[in-house]
This record gives sequence, C-alpha cells and structure tokens, in this order.
Amino acid sequence: MNRTLTITTIYLVLSLFFLSRPVLSQDDPFVFGDPLPDAPELAFRGAYQVGVQTLELIHKDQPDILNFTENERPEYDRPLTVEVWYPAKENPDAPGVSYRDFLGSPNDPDRPLEPFSFSGRAIRNATPNQSEGPFPLIIVSHGYPGSRFLMTYLTENLASKGYVVVAIDHTESTHADAGKFASTLYHRALDDYFVLEEMARLTELGSEHFLSGMVDAESTALVGYSMGGYGVLNAGGAGYSPGFVQAFSQMTGGSKKLAQRSLADTAYAGTVDPRVKAIVAFAPWGMERGVWDAEGLENLRIPTFLIAGSEDDISGYEEGVKAIYDGAINADRYLLTYLNARHNVAPNPPVSPDLDQPDYMHYSEPVWKERRINNINQHFVTAFLGLHLKGLDYESFLDLPENSLEETWEGFVPRTSIGLELRHAEP
Repeated sequence: MNRTLTITTIYLVLSLFFLSRPVLSQDDPFVFGDPLPDAPELAFRGAYQVGVQTLELIHKDQPDILNFTENERPEYDRPLTVEVWYPAKENPDAPGVSYRDFLGSPNDPDRPLEPFSFSGRAIRNATPNQSEGPFPLIIVSHGYPGSRFLMTYLTENLASKGYVVVAIDHTESTHADAGKFASTLYHRALDDYFVLEEMARLTELGSEHFLSGMVDAESTALVGYSMGGYGVLNAGGAGYSPGFVQAFSQMTGGSKKLAQRSLADTAYAGTVDPRVKAIVAFAPWGMERGVWDAEGLENLRIPTFLIAGSEDDISGYEEGVKAIYDGAINADRYLLTYLNARHNVAPNPPVSPDLDQPDYMHYSEPVWKERRINNINQHFVTAFLGLHLKGLDYESFLDLPENSLEETWEGFVPRTSIGLELRHAEP
C-alpha cells in the first residue's frame, strides 16, 4: 500500500509540474530555444514579446591588425554590425523573424560561403515597450568564426525576461569574413566595451533612438563563447600574461598593442568598467595556451559564471576552463560542467542533419542533445543574471550540490539533473 501511494504521489507531482508550464501549439513549429518537455524551470520564456533590430556601428581610428607589418601600423574605422533584442509591445499576430547566416568558409575554396536562414520568435522592428524599464544590458560575443546569430536561443530568451540583449558581429571574425587570428586576439574586449559605450550613449533618455530610455547600462553583463569568452574575461579584469603578449608581438611584426590588455600596462586596471556587474563565459579559450597567468586571473573580481564540457578539446578543461575557475580567486565564481561534452556547449543546434561534416560539427555536440544543453544554459544564465543584474531571489537555483546525482537539482524535472556538475567558490 505504501508503495502504491508513493507511485501515485510521484505521478501527481509530475503531472502538476508539466501542467503548470506553457505548451506550444502543435501547428507552431519548433525553433531554437523552445523548451523541451524536460526543460528546467527558468528555461521557459518570460512575459515580454521580443523585438529585434539591426544596428551598424563604427569604431573610429582602430588598429588595422590584419595589415600590420614590421614597419607599418595602419588604423581604420572598424565597422561592427550588432543585433539588438528588446522587450516589445504585444503583437501576437506578427510573423516571427528569419535570421540569415553563412555556412562554409571564406578561406577554403572547397567550402564556398553559402547563406542559410532559420526562424526565431522575435518580431523584426517591433515597437519597443517603453512603458516599462529601463532594462539591464547584456552584450553577447560569439566564437571564431561565428556570428551575432550563433546563440539566438539565448538572446531571444533573455530579452523576453526584461533585458536588452546586443550580440556583436566581430569584424574579421565572422562566418562571412574570418581573417587572421591576430585580429580576434586584439579586438575582442575592445569591441565589447565600445558596444557598451555606444548603447549607453545612443539610448539616453530623450534621444531619438528607438530604445531611448530603455537601457540601464549601469547594470550590464558580458556573455561570450570560446573566443568571446576569452574577450569578456579580459574585459572583466583578467589581464593577459607577458608570455602571451610576446607571442602576439611575434605574430604581428613586433606590435606591442596587446600589452595594453595586460597588467604590465598600469592603465589596464582602469579600463575595467564598473557598469559590468556579471560575466558569463562559455568554454573560454586561452588558458591552455598561456593566455593568463596567476596574477592575471587574480585581477578578475566581477562575479563570473563559467560553462564547459569536461572533454573540451578546443579550450581544454582541467588545464583550461577549470584552471580559470581555480585561479580566479578574487571573483565570486561558478563552473557548470557538462560531463563528457566537448567544446560546443553554447551555440544553436545544427540547422539540418544534412549539412556537410565540417559545418555540422561547427554546431554539434557528440554526446549531449544540443537542444537540451540550450535549455539548461537558459536556466542557469537566467538564474545568475537575474541574481546579479536584477536582484531576484534565485539563489536556490545556484546553491546546489556539486554532483547532480546526489539529488535532483532545484528547478529540474525529477531524474533529469544528470551528467552535470556545479562548482561555486567565493573570494
């Protein structure tokens, strides 16, 4: 009898859990970011309709790293295309957006660039919800190569929860225009801060910008994947090591430009913007390659959430992402680990199983379901940023046993918090 009651209780709890969640219509096609039936609690979209617009920005008089030589250090006006997702006025009849990206490689004649499109749930050029806000700002930085559309499952989701989310196409580092790696190494953190400054300036209350008065740049988060993670950590205070600065110099004809992003430059510490209240770094690249030393990591003091696969073969785990977590001793930090996953713990899933192998593997994860990873990322990023940017009471979603098998984690469907670890350390 007790066993029967126990089974009945379990089924009742599970039924109530699922009935309490929104269900998509059967004729509503699945798009990236939609919750699976086993999605954790905070993965579900928020209350806001989401609008999206494209902005073209120009960062004047920047080092033209691609054309550096031993004798010449040219400058150029650096273009940056950004995509902005924002809370919008309700318009349930408006069609969802179509995003356009590229497959192939600009540097591989055997893989010519090929455009492709995929659907989202944001509304192109929707009317902003200016009756509420201002909303915290989130700046998103893709990998190399990548694009501003690499993580739409996350950008749309966060905007629906009351954030203005800006994803950058890092010039010379996208699917369409990937150039020499040195450009990516130098520009990442500087692009992030330029976009922060521009969004704060353009959206000031009383401006003619479509988001006038809607952006609270004083509460900003930086989110980066792979090379984007490399950049946001440096923007947050993790100064590059002397050895890495020297390697960059050899790569660029003796240029000392990267030294400006290391503790060897006395002005560097002053570049850490106090408006940045939180950092999320997915599989950040560099630690295994000597990008940071102990002193550089100790200079990171902003709350940081790291996400990695335990078998990451691009950024490394024990000597890579976990070593960043261990070394950032002055930051309130977390490390979420997908056990047995490799590097691709952040992007949208592949758009089709019929892609050529290199294009498919640019997005795919060989062990985990990508859509499952997307939902878990939505959940934890929502909890972490909600805590640090909005002061929401989300500690229970982060104060968890390290091993997810000890007990089902808060917010997860029973029996589904498997294959995960979450570490937390305070300064």
